[in-house]
Formats: sequence, C-alpha cells, structure tokens
Amino acid sequence: MNILGISAFYHDSAAALVRDGAVVAAAQEERFSRKKHDAGFPTQAVTWCLRDAGLALAEIDHVCFYDKPLLKFERLLETYIGSAPRGIRSFMAAMPVWLKDKLFLKTTIRRELAALGGLPAADLPSLLFNEHHRSHAASAFFPSPFDEAAVLCLDGVGEWATTSVWRGSGHRLEPLWQIDFPHSLGLLYSAFTYFTGFRVNSGEYKLMGLAPYGEPRYTDLIRRELIDIKPDGSFRLNMRYFDFATGLRMTNRRFARLFDGPPRQPEAEVTQREMDLARSIQVVTEEVVLRLATTVQRETGLDRLCLAGGVALNCVANGRLLREGPFADLWVQPAAGDAGGALGAALSVWHEYLDRPRAPPAAAAAVGSAAHTPAPPDAMAGSYLGPRFCNTEIRTVLAELDAPFEALDDAELLPRVAALLADGKVIGWFQGRMELGPRALGGRSILGDPRNPTMQSVMNLKIKYRESFRPFAPAVLAERVGEWFALTCASPYMLIVAPVRDEHRLPPPADEAARFGIERLHLPRSAIPAVTHVDYSARVQTVHAETNPRFHALLAAFYAQTGCPVLINTSFNVRGEPIVCTPADAWRCFMRTELDYLVLENCLLDKRRQPALAADSDWRSEFALD
Repeated sequence: MNILGISAFYHDSAAALVRDGAVVAAAQEERFSRKKHDAGFPTQAVTWCLRDAGLALAEIDHVCFYDKPLLKFERLLETYIGSAPRGIRSFMAAMPVWLKDKLFLKTTIRRELAALGGLPAADLPSLLFNEHHRSHAASAFFPSPFDEAAVLCLDGVGEWATTSVWRGSGHRLEPLWQIDFPHSLGLLYSAFTYFTGFRVNSGEYKLMGLAPYGEPRYTDLIRRELIDIKPDGSFRLNMRYFDFATGLRMTNRRFARLFDGPPRQPEAEVTQREMDLARSIQVVTEEVVLRLATTVQRETGLDRLCLAGGVALNCVANGRLLREGPFADLWVQPAAGDAGGALGAALSVWHEYLDRPRAPPAAAAAVGSAAHTPAPPDAMAGSYLGPRFCNTEIRTVLAELDAPFEALDDAELLPRVAALLADGKVIGWFQGRMELGPRALGGRSILGDPRNPTMQSVMNLKIKYRESFRPFAPAVLAERVGEWFALTCASPYMLIVAPVRDEHRLPPPADEAARFGIERLHLPRSAIPAVTHVDYSARVQTVHAETNPRFHALLAAFYAQTGCPVLINTSFNVRGEPIVCTPADAWRCFMRTELDYLVLENCLLDKRRQPALAADSDWRSEFALD
C-alpha cells in the first residue's frame, strides 16, 4: 500500500511517501526548486519520492492533502450568511486573503497530479483531504516512540484551529479541544517577527536568537494589551492591534503606538527596542506553552507529550518545557511546520482511514558507556529521508564542473577532516540522505570548531552572510552530552535548548554589567564559545551512531584529537537560499562563500585548488532578504 502525502499553497510545500505504514521518503519542494519556503505544488518533491521508491503515480493507492480548505469556507459561511442581515457582502469583506486563495484546491491538485503522472483524470489515485491540525498531530504521534501520549499542536492557523490537544493511543488520535483563529500564539509571535523587521514564516528563528540580548520590559504590556492568558493556558488576542485576520499586514498603527514607534525596516540597525521586544514575546510564549502543557497533563493523566506545529520549532520553549513542565518525556516532530504536514497526512491515511496498526518501534541500541543517551526509537530514521548521491554520481558532477578533488576512504578522510577543523578551517559536509525539516543534522551541514572564540562571527559574516547575533548549534557525541550540557535526554533533531554545564563556563568579565545588547556578543562564555549563547544556553543536537554513523565517527575523530566531542553544526546554505540538495548545489555554495573545504561523501575539495569560477562575484547580492 503506497500513500503519498502532500502539503502546499501556504509555505514549505513538501511530499512524503509511506509504504505499508513505513516512512520511505520525504522532502521539501524548496530543496529542488531552490526557492526558499516554496509554497507551490511540490512537483519535484513528488517526482523524487516516486523515483526513489521505484514507483509510477499510477501505483500510488491514495494521495492525501494535509488541509481541508473548505472547512474555512464553511465556518465563515455559517458565521456571516447564517447570521443575516449581514449577508454575502459582509461575508466577502471578512474573508481573509489566505482563504480566498485556497477555496478550489481539489481541482488544482488533480490537475497538477495529472500533469505530473501523465494520467487522465479518471486514472488518478484516490484523493483525500485531512484536517490541518490532524495532519500535525499525526506527524507528531505516529512516528514517535510512544504507544500512548498527549499531543499538543501550536501554529499560526489551520483551517480554523490554531491550538489543538489530542490523545494518541495505538493507531488512533482523539481530538480533545482546540483554540480557534484569530486567537493564535503562532500569529502573535509572527506579529513580533514582522514588527522587529524580519520576514514572517522565516524570521521567527532570528527573533528567538535575538531574545537573550534583550530585557523583558514589555512582558506586562503584552499581557495587559495584546493577550489575555487564563490560568489553564487558554488565551484570547486583542484584535484591535492586529490586521492579519482580514488584511496583508500583521500589525497596525495601534500596535506601533503601543511599542514606541513604527516597525523596524528590514536591514535597518537592530536596536535595544527590538532586543527587548524579542525577549518579551519569548517570555510570554514560554508562559503560554508551560501553562497549556500543565493543563494537558492534568486533563489526560499522561506523562508523555508529542509536539508539532510551527511553534514547536521554538526550541527555547521546548527546553524549558522539558526542564520545568509536568511531562516525563517529550518528542517533537523534526519537521514540525507545514512540511511535516505532508508526512502526517500520509500516516493518518494508513493508521486512521485504513485502520492499520502501528508497528512497534525498534529498540534503541545500547552503545558505549552506561551514560550513553541512545537515539529515540522513533520512525523518523533520524529525519534523513531525502535524496542521497553515491560517490560515482558525485565524481561525474565534479568532472563536469572541472573541480579537482581527492578521493579518500573514511579511515583517512575522517581524521583529516577532524584535523582541518581543529586548525580553524570551515568545512561544507555533504553525505548520506538529506534531512527533512529546517535543521541540518549532519547530512547537509557546515562545520566548524566551537572552541574558536572568533568562529561565530567568521561563520555568520563570511560564510552564512547573516546577522552577527545569530547563534550556532553544537553537534555533540550522544554518549558525551551529559558531560557538556545540562541535558539528560536525547536531542537528535536540534529542537531542545539546554544550558552549558557550569564546569565549562568562563567567569564573566568585570565590565559585563556595563555592556548591553549586541555589545555582549563577543564576550567568551565557555570553553566552546562559538556555540554558547549570551545566556549560557545552546541548541543541542545529540549525534547517534545508530542513525548517522558517519557523522558520529567524524565527531569521534575530532574528540580523539582535541578532547572536545562537539562541533559547530549549521545548515549548508547562505542567507536566503534553501539548504543544498545536490552535489552541484553544494559546490556552488562552496565556491561563492569563504568555506575552506568541501566534503562530498568520500571526495575532499580544497578551495585553493578550485577553478576561479565566480570567485569575483558577490554571493550575498544574489539573494533576497529572508
């Protein structure tokens, strides 16, 4: 039984293929189209999923879309037409722009599938539609390692729900309750993303990274004027300050008057106001998440929680939930946003529509010492679900590019790369299957030495071409994580923030109290300063031999040479560009940045030996702002 899940037409379109309940392939359209957050129909992602599985579209049994757009229409129709005398004119005036674009998707999807598969309409697979938040919930629970768990979905908006709570048991999801649009924690956070000058559905990571530089001086104002938070975590927004319900802007003039002036313009200087706004909305977001989780645990009596929806990518809130929340265990879908909805839609068809049981998760292998944190026995294969390229394919591409390289087996390559990293070199690392979701996890990564106090600035300004304040994540050997970070569980998907352990911290300089905001950026905080944020936190990725043995072996080689089991791991892309997908993508990014070396499987490329192609072009000017 082959089931194809699709998400599209809002942001981060994707396709996922499930065969007899197992996830066999999944990828985002942006990786193929090279258009960041591509929202179009995922033609290339679908094509790749089918090719990877050796299938034609005619061999797909069901196609499931991750959303039911007509539910939006029905709700508004009921509200406005059914409550005359406002009638059709009021209804059309109140219809959100995003709804008008989504009403007639069934015809669009069938047309796209027919063109892709070369099939007449009568021969297309069965086309199903799943509710948006059910797709999120399915993506969170069904691949998780839990037989039973509470499920919390938080995003901008689905058909109508913005927050939903579920009970997952076996191969069933039971909806418990929800909060509806326009009252949305995700849209509240995005409103501040917009107001601080970053792009909605892209810049939320920046807002989260900026928060530790600020002070929470607006939190009381946010609670008093913008969001009414009940003791159980439920909430309502004061829509007098927002325009997202019916217009194209997130905030209005009242919002600007409330926060001391107009929104920051993109690329303008980031001031203390933006830092304080970021810190304030982060504090409020964490408060809501903790209260909701406490209520969910009390109502369900369950001790495990699964998370999905865009807000679940807030790894600072996740870390606090793990440390202070009521649940004993937490699992977050690595593609928690809309891309993961494609996966959830396909899994929902298998388990709920077709009533097929879940296979018991494979037991995590016991590796290393007793303190080893094993990879969670989930069904995500480490999130390595995208394309991979063998050495033969890579050598063919390099020959076409006239790019010189050394071919080395792992026994020679890994110690060599570890030595280069220890020498301060920055390396593009391309191996295995591409990751699903927004995080590079050792398949399409840029790596550096976290001990180097200048490495954060070097990689931000010369490699990534992005804001200097943005932190980098540490990839750490899973069996050593407890020695460096205050984290006692696995974090394979880089979705939990944890403190650096006290013994690795450096004492603050005498003049720290006199420094504010970005002035604190260049103060070394620990023995691994390049991955230690100003509040001594880090967005940890535990690397497991079970799911990525080669990346684990590289970390082990670096540890053997340096005594440090940690590397900087950031996504292999530059600002405004999606993560690289193919060897050619990787080589172009390598050539147009100040990366020192590139590893493509067993091929090592030295920048100094490459042809001068694009050497005098400005890579930064080729990308739109993100």
